[in-house]
Amino acid sequence: MGIISFIGFTLLVAIISYIATRKTDETSSDGYFLGGRSLTAVVIAGSLLLTNLSTEQIVGLNGSAYSEGILVMAWETLAAIAMVVTAIFLLPRYLKGGITTVPQFLERRYDTTTKAFTSVLFLSGYVVVFLPVVLYTGSLAITTMFDVPELLGVSKGTSIWICVFGIGVIGSIYAIFGGLKAVAVSDTINAIGLLIGGIMIPVFGLLEIGDGSISEGINILMTSNPEKFNAVGSNDSSIPFATIFTGMMLVQLFYWGTNQAIIQRALGAKNLKEGQKGLLLGSFIKILGPIIVVLPGIIAFHIFKGELTTADEAYPKLVSRVLPLSLVGFFAAVLFGAILSSFNSALNSSVTLFGIDIYKEYFNKEASEKQVVKAGKGFGVILAVLAMLVAPLLAQAESIFTYLQKINGCYSIPILTIIVVGYLTKRVPAIAAKVGMISGVLLYVVYILLDEFVFINKELPHFLHVMAILFVLNIIIMLIIGKLYPREQAYEQQYTKEVDITPWKYTKIVGAIICLIVISTYIYFN
Repeated sequence: MGIISFIGFTLLVAIISYIATRKTDETSSDGYFLGGRSLTAVVIAGSLLLTNLSTEQIVGLNGSAYSEGILVMAWETLAAIAMVVTAIFLLPRYLKGGITTVPQFLERRYDTTTKAFTSVLFLSGYVVVFLPVVLYTGSLAITTMFDVPELLGVSKGTSIWICVFGIGVIGSIYAIFGGLKAVAVSDTINAIGLLIGGIMIPVFGLLEIGDGSISEGINILMTSNPEKFNAVGSNDSSIPFATIFTGMMLVQLFYWGTNQAIIQRALGAKNLKEGQKGLLLGSFIKILGPIIVVLPGIIAFHIFKGELTTADEAYPKLVSRVLPLSLVGFFAAVLFGAILSSFNSALNSSVTLFGIDIYKEYFNKEASEKQVVKAGKGFGVILAVLAMLVAPLLAQAESIFTYLQKINGCYSIPILTIIVVGYLTKRVPAIAAKVGMISGVLLYVVYILLDEFVFINKELPHFLHVMAILFVLNIIIMLIIGKLYPREQAYEQQYTKEVDITPWKYTKIVGAIICLIVISTYIYFN
């Protein structure tokens, strides 16, 4: 029954995505990479949320909540503020310039070398960290949920390889041969399923705790575990409260405002109004995110206190405990959709970055749009195969998940720095961007090496604080270079008239309300 509902829901998503994309011209770069610049607010919001939400987050963040409580909601709720900033400040500038990739702006503002270096940083992050981690964690979830080793009569290691290649091949077909619109449409359908399935888990969990009453379940949960409902936490927690005002906000701004895999959805908006509405709708739903990725972990702590060997078992155990058997297939299909979404979104972005920023620039300057798309697809196939080969090997790397956020800092802060300086100044030259990026990457790598191998038993500053320090330091370096060696001609952004950039008149009001809700949430759980 579970497998039939799993296959049925997965096929339904594929058929709807195919029908929705039949009329999009995917031989043009706009059609393939940006869905023909036709995406509406609901599609943008759905795609943004599901691109962000995947098994490593659902399982990992609930595992952290099992250990530390509600304070880990910072990864969710603060994203809402970053999305508001993106809607008000960054998106109007992106759409005014008619860019397809973030590095395209960097080429116009600085030079071609800066664009290429940024694209290579993005791609290395996707290949080495993001794509293999998504494939591995997704395969682990599917293997466990359907007991694939028992089903196929194979070892757990073999079943991981089978699931990795299954997810990888299906995700590649969506991303490489369907383009952004196929990804965005399938994301939207899966996002609805994930919201329904994700909310079912805490509802059934609270019903169990409250003996059939949700309100009683909430009451028992909060009175029995008050320490789990303190949003501030202690200095030795994974997110010390002070980091919210330093590196945490920068990480969120990079992720929601400049990360190609995420912002590409908003770049495909039919106009600025739809893009802003999509980001704000997404940010409002993001505030509710902890119901799916934090609350189940706390419920699992109440039900399984002392029973689990590792915190990451919390979510799968809770699902198998509270979810009726008839719904397991549907929920597995929804999780499968979330895995596919994160994988094919990063892959689609990688294809975009390579085709536009590297192939057309360095391999074939005279390439037609059709050739650029074809080259991007070829690169996507190679990338997908590499990710599928690396993913199963992560079973040996126990620390891969713990240091995932840390590793991302190698490229996130340097890229964010040069984008912020690029938009806020007019005369800082290209050499400043190169120095800023190189110093940002090298200094952060030095910090990680010291933290991991030299000062093993000593407390170095939290990595989020270090990110903020390096962000400020690199901005100062760039501004000094800009003062000493300014551009001869001040940079002026041109309006390319790709889409209408009239802003939505309620953007700032709705954005302010969202920020107030986030602040109120912290005050309530303090």
